[in-house]
Amino acid sequence: MDEYNRFVDWDKMDVTVQSQDVKELTCTEFQELKQLARQGYWAKNHSLRAKAYHKLISNIPCRTVTPDANVYRDIVVKIVGKRNSSCLPLPEFVDNSLVPTYCLNAEGIGAVRKIILCIANQFPDISFCPALPSVIALLLHYSKDEAECFEQVCRILACNDPSKRLIDQTFLAFESSCMTFGDLVNKYCQAAHKLMVAVSEDVLEVYSDWQRWLFGELPMVYIARVFDVFLVEGYKVLYRVALALLKFFHKVRAGQPMESDSIQQDIRAFVRDIAKSVSPERLLEKAFAIRLFSRKEIQLLQMANEKALQQKGITVKQKRQNVHLAVHAENFKSEIVSVKEMRDIWSWIPERFALCQPLLLFTTLEHGCSLSRFYSHSEGHEPTLLLIKTTAKEVCGAYLSTDWSERRRGGNKLSFFGTGECFVFRLQPEVERYEWVIIKHPELATNCSEPENHASLASSTLSSSSVPSDPSDRLSPFLSARHFNLPSKTASMFMAGSSECIIIGGGDGQALYLDADLNHGRTSHCNTFNNQPLCSESFQISVLEVWGFRD
Repeated sequence: MDEYNRFVDWDKMDVTVQSQDVKELTCTEFQELKQLARQGYWAKNHSLRAKAYHKLISNIPCRTVTPDANVYRDIVVKIVGKRNSSCLPLPEFVDNSLVPTYCLNAEGIGAVRKIILCIANQFPDISFCPALPSVIALLLHYSKDEAECFEQVCRILACNDPSKRLIDQTFLAFESSCMTFGDLVNKYCQAAHKLMVAVSEDVLEVYSDWQRWLFGELPMVYIARVFDVFLVEGYKVLYRVALALLKFFHKVRAGQPMESDSIQQDIRAFVRDIAKSVSPERLLEKAFAIRLFSRKEIQLLQMANEKALQQKGITVKQKRQNVHLAVHAENFKSEIVSVKEMRDIWSWIPERFALCQPLLLFTTLEHGCSLSRFYSHSEGHEPTLLLIKTTAKEVCGAYLSTDWSERRRGGNKLSFFGTGECFVFRLQPEVERYEWVIIKHPELATNCSEPENHASLASSTLSSSSVPSDPSDRLSPFLSARHFNLPSKTASMFMAGSSECIIIGGGDGQALYLDADLNHGRTSHCNTFNNQPLCSESFQISVLEVWGFRD
């Protein structure tokens, strides 16, 4: 075929998709490379893809001292010796990881293990890197020899550009990426997430498989197309493709019976056999149709998840926190929701807080119907969960990302605060989670003396924010401004509180208003959205509870 065929078993490759047309890769501009990668410009020519990979990887900014091909030639004999390469034990940081063959011949399969061992020797700081075997196996297709493949992988691992994240190399980075993926699924794949919650005992464990779907289960033709774009655009591409895989899985399997103990295996099998239902082009098309957060926003979310794990001492591989352990039947008691319903709510909240256990802070049954007591018991806790049961047996609530003490910033005025992680939901008569919308606050931070004015304020707020603006000079409201020491003007406002009322701007056109005696409430429903209202437009409160999050 060409000079890059040493490790390839061409009998297993579909050579009919390979074009012999001679092409050159002459462009250097990012936007042009991005377009060519997404179009699969070098996908049908083995030699051209090898040259494209070499060019893209050689441009990765690396540490001053990065092992190269000559280092590999010097150390491989010392490390491997005369042992049979196919039987070489893998280092702990890839232990139990899949080592895909990707149509490699016997020499190539053995070379994967040799390169892994040499990388372990040169990168002692790597503690967890399950994607490494797949990356090596793929790059061997497009390398002249083992040493060249080793050098290319080392450049990927040694990337020192803080804005260009490539491969997770510690358990903390890997685990926080799983949490971040869970957060993204919760926002962008709500139908699939709802299915996962319904059929899985531990949805977090399902999402911890997301990198395995890509670097292990996905067939060679597919992962190569993903890798084409990954080398140009970076880590965000992996999230996109994993989300697209989950969307397709839900589309194909929705309505079919599934067992909780087999959902992980079902998704893995679907990804392995994806060629039966989805082409590589269709998969990428779906992935890039998702209007995902910016790279900077995802990086901030990842930082927040890493911080949450570090605070809990979860920095090395261990059993993931199970939702059933966080909401334990023996320790949980609510007059509004069951254990099962609370677990459903727990599956909606950001992953870094799903590690915590629910803690009852306030209930009208014990503390009375006083807004001042509501504030005194809720302040100092962030985030909180508000649950309401009406006299008509409707059950609704809200996840509130910010401490209620923030309301004091506005003095006596009704001040808005919070982040885009806030949301409202309904459990009875039907379960529904409403996505957030932006509430713009400068013109709304006025002191309203009448409850009716508050209700109309909530309504006008939502109608004016149905189409969120997205200025390029501010961060997404999904992220907490104060958490990252950003100026307050970068945060959009989702909660408001005064001595007279509470207003929560939920999502999909929903808003919740509670008066000062916590006996009566109202909702505002914007007709722009095709959905059911949160609950009755006007309702009497039977029980109200506020829950915090305990480490």
